[in-house]
Amino acid sequence: MNYARFLTATSAARKPSPIRVMTEILSRSPKSVISLAAGSPNPNTFPFKTAVITIGNGKPIQFDEEMMKRALQYSQSAGIPELLSWLKQLQVKLHNPPTINYPSSQGQMDICVTSGSQDGLCKVFEMIINPGDNILLNEPVYSGTLQALIPLGCNIINVSSDEHGMIPDSLKEVLSKWKPEDSKIPKKNTPKFLYTVPNGNNPTGNSLTANRKKEIYELARKYDFLIIEDDPYYFLQFSKSWAPTFLSMDTDGRVIRADSFSKVLSSGLRLGFITGPKPLIERVVFHTQVSTMHPSTFTQLLVSQLLHQWGEEGFLAHVERVVDFYRKQKDAALAAADKWLSGLAEWHAPAAGMFLWVKIKGIYDAKQLIEEKAIKKEILMLPGNVFYTDTLAPRPYFRVSFSSASPEQMDLAFQRLAQIIKESL
Repeated sequence: MNYARFLTATSAARKPSPIRVMTEILSRSPKSVISLAAGSPNPNTFPFKTAVITIGNGKPIQFDEEMMKRALQYSQSAGIPELLSWLKQLQVKLHNPPTINYPSSQGQMDICVTSGSQDGLCKVFEMIINPGDNILLNEPVYSGTLQALIPLGCNIINVSSDEHGMIPDSLKEVLSKWKPEDSKIPKKNTPKFLYTVPNGNNPTGNSLTANRKKEIYELARKYDFLIIEDDPYYFLQFSKSWAPTFLSMDTDGRVIRADSFSKVLSSGLRLGFITGPKPLIERVVFHTQVSTMHPSTFTQLLVSQLLHQWGEEGFLAHVERVVDFYRKQKDAALAAADKWLSGLAEWHAPAAGMFLWVKIKGIYDAKQLIEEKAIKKEILMLPGNVFYTDTLAPRPYFRVSFSSASPEQMDLAFQRLAQIIKESL
């Protein structure tokens, strides 16, 4: 693939940071090496000396003085080696990317750690998008994604979706205004990438079926655009078998995948990882070198210690416990909705994630109801309009998060909500 055509001038101009490169050389050097190169602060001046972190269902993680010195120091921009190695093995186990053994120039799978997947996605967007570029996604879409994309000046083309995610026939119709060979002609402005949240889409809870993913991937090959697979809810799939991913079918090296630990380990640790073709991951790392410099070393060491203690089986066992919790939360939300909102609204049971997308019947715009009336009744939800590029257009939708409230609280909230809807009709 010609990766150069996907890069902005800014991204193409990025070069390795000499100081960051020296940090990586130093990290691999024996202790006998005398470094007068790196401008790293002396760790003996740091006030933090040791730490013990208690782990549920596991042994405590201990940071002695030497480990603490490393945890509080600068580290490699792509991520610490032991965490990167563990994550690469996980991606091979879960997705078995066809590109794992490709040459670097042909899109060999590579990976980097980011300060949460949102950090990685923003850097990917800025790597690819020039003002006026066309990109594809399906609304409604996570508002944070829109807030990252819109300032870049791209043309956002909406592809219709239903309860099973993006509709391939709708994508075909959108793409029909171009010819496949137009991707080689810059002035034709064919779409640069398709962005999708394939599992438990925020806000709808929809998940793409395997067959739809295959159809979409073939269209990406035909029209030569990238697929950005933002999958923070991959580990929160409610079915017993996980769906195949775009990364698992990526024979061309055209998929950039964003994963997150936020939903299964901790959102506050701010750790995610981006997987994709090496020539593009390299550009993300170059961006990191001059922005955040690297994800938190302490956080990476903490998570790496945990993952190595657990092993892959232990990690996936933890994931299953998390899924069991959210499955019960989802069932409680659906039970409350069935009890109080039947006849007043409609919704689909989510296949993954932590959201219920509700359409109120008989009300053209839910914004005032959610932002004013519901708040007065001490219920907080998000109106549907914030998940569209046109936030001013009236929408009959709202998003419910079932992640934190107890079943009893959800029941009470839906009872109050039903009363508000009845009074508004």
